[in-house]
Amino acid sequence: MNTLSPARIMEVGMAFFPAKALLSAVELGLFTELGTKALTGAELQAALGLHPRANPDFFDTLVALRFLERDGDGPGSRYRNTAETALFLDRNSPQFIGGFLEMANARLYRFWGDLPEALRTGRPQNEVKSTGTSMFAELYSKPERLEQFMDAMSGISAGNFHALAEKFDFSRYQTLCDVGGATGQLSMIVAGRHPQLRCISADLPPATEIAQRKIKAAGLSDRITAQPLDFFAEPIPRADVITMGLILHDWNLERKMHLIRAAYDALPQGGAFIVVENLIDDARRDNAFGLLMSLNMLIEFGDAFDFTGADFAGWCREVGFSRTEVIPLGGPASAGVAYK
Repeated sequence: MNTLSPARIMEVGMAFFPAKALLSAVELGLFTELGTKALTGAELQAALGLHPRANPDFFDTLVALRFLERDGDGPGSRYRNTAETALFLDRNSPQFIGGFLEMANARLYRFWGDLPEALRTGRPQNEVKSTGTSMFAELYSKPERLEQFMDAMSGISAGNFHALAEKFDFSRYQTLCDVGGATGQLSMIVAGRHPQLRCISADLPPATEIAQRKIKAAGLSDRITAQPLDFFAEPIPRADVITMGLILHDWNLERKMHLIRAAYDALPQGGAFIVVENLIDDARRDNAFGLLMSLNMLIEFGDAFDFTGADFAGWCREVGFSRTEVIPLGGPASAGVAYK
C-alpha cells in the first residue's frame, strides 16, 4: 500500500500562493487598517478600496492562514488581527516588521522568478540587470530609499539585537564599534542594556546622517557616536568589541576575509568580534531559512553567500583569533563570536 503523499511537494511548490496573499495584505495596509478594530468584510473592503470580488475570499484566506481572526460566520461576521499580526504587521506597533515584507514584495518577489537564470549563470538578478548599478550603489544614491531600506532591515533585526544584548556578556567591555551600523540600532539596543558601554555606529556618510538623527531622538548621543566609514577603504575604529549585523553575508570570500582581518586589527587582546547572521547549521541540513538567504545573496550580488558557524570559525582562526563560539539568538539567527 502506498503511504507516500505529494502534500509536502504541493505545499512548497505552491507556496507563492500564501506568500503573495500575505504580502498583498501588508502592501494594502490591511493589518494597520484593522489595528485594534473588528470590521465586517464590507467595511474592510471599503476601507482598503478593494473590488467586491475580494470580499470575502481574500479575508477568509487570511483567516485560514491564521493571519486574521473572524468572529462569527457570514456577511455580518467581523475580522480582526491575530496577536502576531497586531504586534508585527500593524505599522503603529513599535515591533512592526512589515517594512521588510514590503521590500520583499516590491523587489525580491519578482527577482526570485529568475532564480533558474541565477543558478545557471551565477549572476545577480536584481536592479543591476536593467541599470548596471549594484543594489547598494542604487540605494545610497537615493536618501529616501536608503532610509526605507534601513528601516525595513531594522524591523527584522531588532529581536536578534535584543537577544544578543541579553545573551552575550558585555560587562567585561567598555567600547563597541558596530560596522555597517545603518540606523545605529544595534548600538542603541546594546547600550540601552549595558550602561558602561560607549559605542560607535560606523557606516557610509548617507547612513551616518540617518543614524545621528535616530540616536539623538533616542537620547543616546552622549554614549553613541555615528561615524562615517568606508570599511573596504579605511581601517575600522578601535574598540573592545566589533560587531557586524547582517554584513558579512553580503560579500564574496575575499571581501569577507578583508572584513575579518580588519576587525582583528581593530581589537585589543581579549577583544571580541561578533557577527549576527542566519548562520547555516554545520551539516547544512536544517536551517532552511539560512540556506534560502544564501540563494537570496546569489540573486542580489552573484558571488555573495551565507555560511555556517564552522566556516566562520575557520576563517577567524586563519586570521589569528584564538577561539570562537556560536550563540543561538532565536529563529534562524545566531551570533558568531571570535575572541582575540
